[in-house]
Amino acid sequence: MAWPELKWEKEPQGPLKGVRVLDMSTVVLGPFATLQMADLGAEVIKVEHGGDMMRRAGQSPSDIGPIYAALNRNKKSIDLNAADPAQKAMLVELLKGADVFFHNVRMAGMERLGLDYDTVKAINPDIIYVHCAGYGSDGPYSQLQAFDDLIQAASGFAALSEVRDGNRPQYAPSLIADKVCGLFAANATMAALLARSNGAGGQFVQVPMFECFTWFHMVENLWGETFLPGNGKLAYTRSVNARRRPYPTADGFIAIVPYNDKQWSRFFELAGTPAVFDDPRFATYEERTKNTGELYALIEEATASKTTDEWLAMLAENNIPAMRYNRNIDVLSDPHLSAVGFFEERPVAGSAHYRSMRHPVHYSETPASYFAEPPSLDADGDEIREALGPVSHFVKP
Repeated sequence: MAWPELKWEKEPQGPLKGVRVLDMSTVVLGPFATLQMADLGAEVIKVEHGGDMMRRAGQSPSDIGPIYAALNRNKKSIDLNAADPAQKAMLVELLKGADVFFHNVRMAGMERLGLDYDTVKAINPDIIYVHCAGYGSDGPYSQLQAFDDLIQAASGFAALSEVRDGNRPQYAPSLIADKVCGLFAANATMAALLARSNGAGGQFVQVPMFECFTWFHMVENLWGETFLPGNGKLAYTRSVNARRRPYPTADGFIAIVPYNDKQWSRFFELAGTPAVFDDPRFATYEERTKNTGELYALIEEATASKTTDEWLAMLAENNIPAMRYNRNIDVLSDPHLSAVGFFEERPVAGSAHYRSMRHPVHYSETPASYFAEPPSLDADGDEIREALGPVSHFVKP
């Protein structure tokens, strides 16, 4: 038996039901990608050697840390050392029945293990082999290590704070490069699966973090260097404006985004300064784009005169886009997220409970599902070894 008959807490459901993913990825990027597939019904066996380091990041009552919990539901865990011949034999057996082999190990390491694409293809010609790399294999950085901070710095993303306020460059206070590239990787995997179903067969898919994140970053920020010859002015003027931030109200903060001429004009009428929009600096979209700093400063002056609730009611009545500013703790009780059941309290290892987030995308006919809690290390190892039979020799690390 190449792929074991797995028993799940509930039957997997979703558009990827029946897809089998052998996942050797760790930390954030890879697990975030395979989480997308697992939520959509794929059977994911997570191969860990001694435990994904995210198990130990953050306070937890078990070996399931907060980030690990967020990224590894709907997966099986087996502790397996691919450098050990007997344990590698189990991995090879799983590869025979897998649809996808997914990892973020540097390729030189996979070659030493005998798990490079050509070797795996010989085992399973139809497999989708997905390698989340730091940098594309054709460039001079191909052998370098990559982490979120390094990619934010190299892509120019960390320079946006310098452009915005003239201060030193800053990393975004989020693992944004890891998560964005994880979405690229999930999308690439599903595209390759679709191509295979249309007759293209198996293939090697490389997802280079540097290139993916630079593309994501430069969509709006290529700006003045889009058309040649460029003018050297990179970064979208609206998004890097230092005053683009929540505006103070009498009792907190609020986000307001008047977008079209009518909304801008009406906002300043409500603010009691209707003549502002007669100023030629703000009269058209093109001019507002050039003078966003001054415009945002005028909004900031106006919003402090009323409470957040007063502004929200007034702006909603006049069809002007606005939202309450939430601190992170406020998000947990946001009325909209509560109404849609976004946060759920669920059991995890032992008697503990944790807060989980529902898959955010809705499918009318093949909805995503939650069919297994995040696993403790090797929680499913015995099940997988027994199902594989003699090839495993019931070997544990």
